[in-house]
This record gives sequence, structure tokens and C-alpha cells, in this order.
Amino acid sequence: MRERKAARLLVISPSKEVLLFRFHHTDGALAGETHWATPGGGLEEGETFHAAAVRELYEETGIEVSTVAEPVADRRVTLILPSGEAVVAVEKYFIVHAKDNILSRSQWTAHEEKVMVDQHWWSAEELTATTETVWPENLMLLLVNAGVFSLPPDSV
Repeated sequence: MRERKAARLLVISPSKEVLLFRFHHTDGALAGETHWATPGGGLEEGETFHAAAVRELYEETGIEVSTVAEPVADRRVTLILPSGEAVVAVEKYFIVHAKDNILSRSQWTAHEEKVMVDQHWWSAEELTATTETVWPENLMLLLVNAGVFSLPPDSV
């Protein structure tokens, strides 16, 4: 099975919320599926994870940075792409602290415009309480381990 390397971004607002996009697939192998996920995407030929993180951050949010710190987490998981291809996703997660909550969609591809139907800045409380599908499934723990969020008192 092919490996698909991807840089994922944990974009944190000044008020300590994490940015997630809601994906809704209307056709293809994922038709009818809806989930929330971090910004990010696959590495281009010859690209490093760090360079992909900088590029994907700009393309999906309009936020420009020249570099990102070392990844705070990584993940390997088998998943199905919209095309129907099964791949082993090899993901590295990078934290970026946004100056504000202003985002731009000006660099989105036609596919992103079609499937990325909403965005929301999630608090720790919202993330803990949601019944919606969020990827990665351990996002709250990942953010706690990275020192971004604290566990809400009622979850201890």
C-alpha cells in the first residue's frame, strides 16, 4: 500500500482555540461522509514536511509564515482517499499561533472549495463535548500533550 506523507497544522488562535475545517463529501468513495479535520495536506515531490506545512498553511488559511517549529506529533493510519485509493497516511503535526482569526480561501483548489464546507475555532471544552467526527481522533490529547490545551476539570 502506498504511503501518503502529509503535513497537518494545529492553528491556534490568540484565545487558545484550534482551527478545524468541516469536510462534507457528496460524491466518490467518501460520498455522504462528514468530519472535522485540521488544515494540511500531502507533500509535493521533493518537499519536506516543514516546507509542506508552510505551503499548506498559506494555501488553506492565507496565513503566511517563513518557517514552522519541529512537529509536536506524528501519526500513521490507513485511510481511504476521495478517489477510493487506500493509503497509509504518514502525518506530522505542526503548531502555528495565528495573530488573529482572519482566514482567506483565495488559494483553495476547486476540490477544497467543494468539500471544505465550514470552519470553526474550537475551544478545549467544545472539542471535549462534541459528538461529531474529528480527525485525528486523539486531537484533544495531542493538544494537551503539546501544552496548548489543559484538560477540562470534569474530564479528569
